[in-house]
Order: sequence, then structure tokens, then C-alpha cells
Amino acid sequence: MVKIVTDSNAYFSDPDFARRHDVTVLPLHIRVGERVFSETELTTEQLFQRVTDGHLPAVEPPSPEAFAAAFEALARTTDKIVAIHFSDKLSGVAHNARAGASALLGRCQIHVIDSQSASIGLGGLVELAAREAARGASLDEIVKAVRGQIPRLYGVFFTERMEYLARAQHVGTAHALLGEMLGIRPCLALEEGDLIPMEKVRTRQQAIEKLVEFVVEFTDIERCAILQPSPRASADTPLLLEQLAVEFPGRRWPIIAYGPSLAALLGPEAMGVLIHEGGAEDD
Repeated sequence: MVKIVTDSNAYFSDPDFARRHDVTVLPLHIRVGERVFSETELTTEQLFQRVTDGHLPAVEPPSPEAFAAAFEALARTTDKIVAIHFSDKLSGVAHNARAGASALLGRCQIHVIDSQSASIGLGGLVELAAREAARGASLDEIVKAVRGQIPRLYGVFFTERMEYLARAQHVGTAHALLGEMLGIRPCLALEEGDLIPMEKVRTRQQAIEKLVEFVVEFTDIERCAILQPSPRASADTPLLLEQLAVEFPGRRWPIIAYGPSLAALLGPEAMGVLIHEGGAEDD
């Protein structure tokens, strides 16, 4: 049976999914100053409590050695592994996974897939792979099924704190400082695995309107979620839900907290929407 591997950025609708489906989850690490935390050790809220001026968090992927060790352990019971990970342009996870897989070259077939997504987008791909593996699909069938869904994953976010994007080198430091001074909030599209600035707004209400404009472009939504720092509704959540209810009557919009590895890129007070577009799998 093909074994499935992912990382702690993945969000599953069932918190027990990975254990029940024998999915190996490697933790990402978050560096704050001189301290390094496993993503599984703290919540997003706890992360921001530890952040001080001049010590913004940084995401560190599992090392190639950690991947090699995980693959070695799985190779005792299988010779086929599919590893699906947090967008490589945002984290470097897939790069290290490929380096770790090279240690098993010739002994185990390992396909590393860059999800080009995050959170519930990544989690959905892992859930698909695990279900396919459970029904006895081949390695090639699983890889094809997962890769066929990646182009259907979309996301858009806005953030209040451009210095987090600058820390992750998604905007220049000078641009971030100027944006802070002018009260600019960038809207970011998750495109081909990277956070791409698409528009700038000055109020959170304008930012929410941009989120809604993004969502209404989709006529067939298979899965969706609102992402924010806390699972508790923020002051902006009712406004976003109200506007979405007008456009999509009767549709449920799950609200989930983005994890520390995404929080380190977006900062506190960010909000976003992830969409998995519907449609038949590619032939």
C-alpha cells in the first residue's frame, strides 16, 4: 500500500484524520529570535504572544535528515510513498523533502508534490491521496489524482502587517515601511504557490469587499473556508459572512484558524478565503 506523508501546515476537517488514515505528518518549525518551536507545540495566538519588536517569526521546514528518517521508517513496510507539502515558495518544505528522498534512491519510490497551497487546500489534497491509497490505487494513480486538483486551488488574503511579508521576502522592506505609514493593506493572491500582491486597500471593509469579489468569480465551489488568526469570529467575520450569504444563499462557510506556519507569513489580524474549485478530475 502507498504511504502518504505531509507536514503540519495541512489542515484537516477531521482533526483525527491523519491518525485514522496512517498519514505521516512532519512538523514545521517556527523561529522567534533565538528560540525555535515545533508548529505542533503552540497555537497561532501563542505564537503572537511570543513575538517582540525586532524578532518576527520565520518558518523553518523539516530538515532533509528529518525527511530521510521518516522515509526510512516507512520504507520498512512499503516501497511507495507520496509526500504532499506546503507551498515550496512559501516554505521550502518540498525542496527538503526531495533532498531527504534522495537517500532512498533505488530502494523506495518517493514522489514529492508541491501543493502550491496551504492549510485546508493542502489538507484536501492529502485527504484525497489517503482515500485513494486506502482503496488500493497505485502510486501513479494517486500522483495523477492529486496533481489534477492543484490547479483548482485558489486563495486570497489581506494583512494588516506588511513587515511580516517583508520578513519572508514577499515585499521589500522599504515598500513595507511605506505601506505601514500610509495605512495600506495589501490583498494577496495565492498563485502558483506564491503570495502575489494584487491590490492595495486602506480599510478592512474595502479588503473584505475584495475577498467577496474574488469568491463570486467561482460558479462551482467544491470546498471553501474563511481563514483568520483565531477560530473565534473576529469583528470582521459577520460582515464577510453577510456579504457571502447574499451571493451564495444557503452555503456554509467554515471558519478556521490558520496555523503558526501561515501566521508567520501573514501576521496577526490577517484574513483570507481558500477555494477548491469543483469539476471532474483531469483525464
